[in-house]
Amino acid sequence: MSPYILATLLFTLGLGTTITFASSHWLLAWMGLEINTLAILPLMAQNHHPRAVEATTKYFLTQATAAAMLLFASTTNAWLTGQWNLDQMTHPLPTTMITLALALKIGLAPVHAWLPEVLQGLDLTTGLILSTWQKLAPFALLLQVHPTNPTMLITLGLASTLVGGWGGLNQTQLRKVLAYSSIAHLGWMMLVLQFSPQLSLLTLLTYLVMTFSTFLVFKLNKTTNINALATSWTKTPALTSLTPLVLLSLGGLPPLTGFMPKWLILQELSKQDLAPLATIAALSALLSLYFYLRLSYAMTLTMSPNNLTGTTPWRLLSPQLSLPLAISLVATLSLLPLSPAATTILML
Repeated sequence: MSPYILATLLFTLGLGTTITFASSHWLLAWMGLEINTLAILPLMAQNHHPRAVEATTKYFLTQATAAAMLLFASTTNAWLTGQWNLDQMTHPLPTTMITLALALKIGLAPVHAWLPEVLQGLDLTTGLILSTWQKLAPFALLLQVHPTNPTMLITLGLASTLVGGWGGLNQTQLRKVLAYSSIAHLGWMMLVLQFSPQLSLLTLLTYLVMTFSTFLVFKLNKTTNINALATSWTKTPALTSLTPLVLLSLGGLPPLTGFMPKWLILQELSKQDLAPLATIAALSALLSLYFYLRLSYAMTLTMSPNNLTGTTPWRLLSPQLSLPLAISLVATLSLLPLSPAATTILML
């Protein structure tokens, strides 16, 4: 792809998200989401591989369905209440429809089935954009919609944590594992969204940092399935020893960064007298932890048969940028002590 076209598409991608961030009118928010979707489609299909084209088609149909549902719901709200503003969603019917449309856009269970299939058909760079940047605009709208029925958000969140845990157990493809990891983390965000939107936002930010570093590790090693992780030690020995900590941070183990949002969410759910819900969510985190441990085991405790030429890549200079990976890796491993400062800033 031409660098000029690539720069234009990336600029349009940022513009669409920014328009949605800045909008207070449903038509403008919908327009930003559409610009966002149309900008990423050429990036997804740039490899000209049948699997990439299939993933792009699935993504386009899913996002078009969600956008049509969003537009219909916002029009219905304007018809019933005479209001187009994002913060004037007072009628329960359009509010429920918009919540479901945004759930479809970001891939919450039970409308999650497209996400693993789409992510599996993409390269790791485009998959990183889909797993991080594409979540921002719909999530910003979810933060501004105040559902009249809290049960629906709890149901979506609980279903996502369970599906994200169960679905990743029998996967061998890393991109599908990361897709189910995304579903599970989004479920945690939905569980606490109506009680503490700031905490939900903090969870999103920590998830973005952890996923960014995970994708960059797999991209640096050029690994797409679990078996290929065993060859990592011949390419990047130091990174291979640190990657299990990144994966365990995604799983939510202390003293790593990923423990912070889960800990605070369980505390908030307990304060809201939802101890059974907190217990189920904590147990579902164990499911996710299992497949992160599986990846860690495959990467560090198994050794692939290597010949002499296979053990030399670590001596060669890699052309890939390592600074973004280094920064996100440090953040993923050591941001837990800053959790009081992070929560205070978000509560302002």
